[in-house]
Amino acid sequence: MEDVAKAAGVSRTTVSFVLNNIPNSNIADATRERVLQVARELDYAPNTQALNLVTGRTMMIALVVRKTTHQMASDAFLGAVIEGIMQAIEPHGYHLMIHAAQPDGVNSTYRDLIRTRKADGLVISSPMVSDAEVRLLHDEGTPVVLQGASTMEGVASIDVDNEQGAYDAVRHLIELGHRRIGHISNAPFSYAASCERLNGYRKALAEAGIPFDRALVREGNFTAESGYEPMYALLDLEDRPTAVFIGSDEVALGALDAARQRGITAPDDLSVIGFDNLPVGRYLQPPLTTVHLPAFDLGREAGNMILALVRSEHLPRLKVSLPTRLILRGSTAPVPA
Repeated sequence: MEDVAKAAGVSRTTVSFVLNNIPNSNIADATRERVLQVARELDYAPNTQALNLVTGRTMMIALVVRKTTHQMASDAFLGAVIEGIMQAIEPHGYHLMIHAAQPDGVNSTYRDLIRTRKADGLVISSPMVSDAEVRLLHDEGTPVVLQGASTMEGVASIDVDNEQGAYDAVRHLIELGHRRIGHISNAPFSYAASCERLNGYRKALAEAGIPFDRALVREGNFTAESGYEPMYALLDLEDRPTAVFIGSDEVALGALDAARQRGITAPDDLSVIGFDNLPVGRYLQPPLTTVHLPAFDLGREAGNMILALVRSEHLPRLKVSLPTRLILRGSTAPVPA
């Protein structure tokens, strides 16, 4: 910074104001441009550790994903979310770090990232139904955004309307004449999103006068492998389903493989509908009917929200819900004769 000041013929304070984009610093446009030009010519890069000490900020946002590293690695949905967050925060000088938080472990990851000054704020993806650590951090004043369904009052969150999306999917199956409809969740029911999708499934059944049968509900666990055994179990039922709503396309891949192993094809023998609208779904045979989830928009909105909180700006809405839409393809059909 001293080199830049000398070459530009200004004070170090002026250089600091320009390079840190300090508002209301009353620096002439010509002076500002001269400082920026010199900084470019000298290939200036700030001393990050020193900057952190001065500003009290790390310029890092942490995306904490409530999954195992294996589940994260196989998550085809996560990439678009990351892209959306980065597009929101990087123009403002912030960078993104990604951490996996074990679902069944302690939650100290959250506190470590903040209290060791590794991140200025947290975006927590796939939050649990109950997470006391999130509440504690929020009450301490930590900028937190939940990217996923949340029932926590006062905590900022961004999600899709999971219940409506699931309702639309099951309603479609009912309109095709199905009455025996199974459900495999996207995740254990300790996760808020899977509970909301189950609620949408039950709501559609209730409106159609179809009794809820707990035997038709099985848990997935984010990965394709986790859909295999639940589908096998549904097909082993004496009165097996004629259709299955699966809470994620990823889990649906394993479920469809289990059906094929049993000689059951979609949609001739079994209608199958997923959730997320992963790109792979359109290339399956038959292409997978699914519920579109705007992953990129979710990430971008989460990035905008955490940026506002980190900068102590007002959020117009604490809870944002994005719409879903049903994508009709070839894996669903009327009940077989």
